[in-house]
Amino acid sequence: MPKVGMEPIRRQQLIQATMAAIDEVGLADATVARIARHAGVSAGIISHYFSGKDGLLEATMRHILTDLGDAVAACRRELRHDTPRARLAAIIEGNFDRSQVTDPVAKTWLAFWASSMHKPALQRLQQVNDRRLYSNLCAQFRRLMPRDEARLAARTLAAVIDGLWLRGALTPEGLDADGARRAALATLDRLLAASATDASSRRDS
Repeated sequence: MPKVGMEPIRRQQLIQATMAAIDEVGLADATVARIARHAGVSAGIISHYFSGKDGLLEATMRHILTDLGDAVAACRRELRHDTPRARLAAIIEGNFDRSQVTDPVAKTWLAFWASSMHKPALQRLQQVNDRRLYSNLCAQFRRLMPRDEARLAARTLAAVIDGLWLRGALTPEGLDADGARRAALATLDRLLAASATDASSRRDS
């Protein structure tokens, strides 16, 4: 009989092994047998806990998404000034947190994005993640500008965050988190400046 508390430890071990295997050979060649070898367990353990490779990839992405949410929350807790701009910056900081940019995590993200186009469970996870990012951005922009403008700004910044992340993850050197963070923050400031200029023009007209 498994020891009490062993299941969470075993699941975490297998999730880490999945990322290691994807980092090593990519998703297609990250077989159940290879993942099991990385974890030092039998392949049957993966079926027991996750019902196979697809279930393990879904669990791995849920883990990464939880880390992402925790990173954004941690950045918010560290804010010196609780302003919409500071909250938007915290979302950017969280998306380029260390937990999201290591090679194993970055390659797992790329595998997840590709697989989500063909696997409904992963597609639902991707849609939830996309909606969460957009909704969080839009809520803060809405405090600074009209609704339609806030929605456009949220879509723009979300696209910039994803684009910077994707381009960086695909480079041989890996993702330059500091550079991506600076570029996204610069985009944020341009969006806010443009909105302020438009608001001033409306008042003067």
